[in-house]
Amino acid sequence: MQFPHAPQQTQLPLFEAFLAQPLAPILKDAAERTWNVEPEAYSELSLRGATGNCLNLLAPILRELSDDQDARWLTLIAPPASLTQAWLREAGLNRERILLLQPRGTQSAMQLACEALRLGRSHTVVTWLNPLNAASRQQLISAARIGDAQSLNIRLG
Repeated sequence: MQFPHAPQQTQLPLFEAFLAQPLAPILKDAAERTWNVEPEAYSELSLRGATGNCLNLLAPILRELSDDQDARWLTLIAPPASLTQAWLREAGLNRERILLLQPRGTQSAMQLACEALRLGRSHTVVTWLNPLNAASRQQLISAARIGDAQSLNIRLG
């Protein structure tokens, strides 16, 4: 049985022109621009699906944050009920570097998150605020900048 041979494809002139240039200066400039950028004060992660699957996706992110070289806390504000101490242990998180906080009385999770960010005792404050409007997002960003921290909001769907 014989297979027809695919026709020889030639490189496009556009790529030839690009590849003809030395890459070292381009890569050096890109690296300098990347590493000199101030980290974002606010990030958001949206996970959809079964709770177990979402937690499996979330585990390595939280593990990395709990092992951060920064001596400050990883603070979790009002995490979902499925995120238990047993789950933290099984996921391999450094529980000595994690604070689990719940709002008390009339305090909202949003207010608690802003306070934790402003105080600056946490390198990252993780929230599960859904929905989060633009004004609330801006409050988290402002509080994070004051405390030199990062805000990570996780939306579970």
